[in-house]
Amino acid sequence: MEYLDFELPIKELVEQLDKCVVIGQESDVDVTNTCKQINKKLEETKRSIYKNLTAWQRVQLSRHPNRPYTMDHVRALCGDTFLELFGDRGFKDDKAIVGGIAKIDNQAVVIIGHQKGNTTKLRQYRNFGMANPEGYRKALRLMKTAEKFKLPVITLIDTPGAYPGIEAEERGQAEAIARNLFEMAKLEVPIICYIIGEGASGGALGIGVGDRVFMLENTWYSVISPESCSSILWRSWNYKEQAAEALKLTADHMADFGLIDGIVKEPLGGAHSDPEAMCKILKKHIKAQLAELSDKSPETLVQNRIDKYAKMGKYIEENPSSLSS
Repeated sequence: MEYLDFELPIKELVEQLDKCVVIGQESDVDVTNTCKQINKKLEETKRSIYKNLTAWQRVQLSRHPNRPYTMDHVRALCGDTFLELFGDRGFKDDKAIVGGIAKIDNQAVVIIGHQKGNTTKLRQYRNFGMANPEGYRKALRLMKTAEKFKLPVITLIDTPGAYPGIEAEERGQAEAIARNLFEMAKLEVPIICYIIGEGASGGALGIGVGDRVFMLENTWYSVISPESCSSILWRSWNYKEQAAEALKLTADHMADFGLIDGIVKEPLGGAHSDPEAMCKILKKHIKAQLAELSDKSPETLVQNRIDKYAKMGKYIEENPSSLSS
């Protein structure tokens, strides 16, 4: 288990608890009360730390290497029913986006998500979750398949952004993402989107237009990462903490702005502290949303989706006569 800087008090208590258990096992000393006291202090420390997280600390949690990724959730949601589909039928298969047909209990669905990888080699193989145009075109192909067979679409978003390389731009990165926004807005099946880690810019939006959009508690959603924002404004990454606060990118901020439909609570200590529990929480939440959207007609889904996004943001209408004068 890896610990972040602000989690070090928890690490110390966990180590104390482990030592206490070992002493009890290796000797005749009764350490029951001591273990209870340490456990109580551990719970109190966790609640104190995770109740007062800064925006930057939530960004750090969203990137925790032990946090469950898309394929971890897919295995928990679908077991061995997941049939992965490959390729965009135009260029090649993008490993940064995975998708396919699966069953959640008895409900057939199409699942699409960013995949980062759990090891250094796998992260390179998955391009660190940064999709190329063919990844977004593969995602769109799967969405059209879902529409054809009247299957709900579930997207799991976890990306530091769309891949910004020259070759990606040459193959139409912006067009691929824009096309997905357009097509997802009028897809005639339910779309449920979850930000399970990082939600950076167009890379997240490319599979992020849905009837319901939710964020896990310790995730972020923004037009730019704190490091990149710091680099632009201050010519240095050293101000990433200030940038994170200024960007207002946490789940609480997004809910306040009306840009998401809700927040999925994580286990105490974050998703990385208990991945199995997090996967169970997410599965229960997805099933509830599927049940809620299953009775809506295609026309209602599309109209509600368009109305939802049309209401986002704030603008002021000027009187045309005052402008001319």
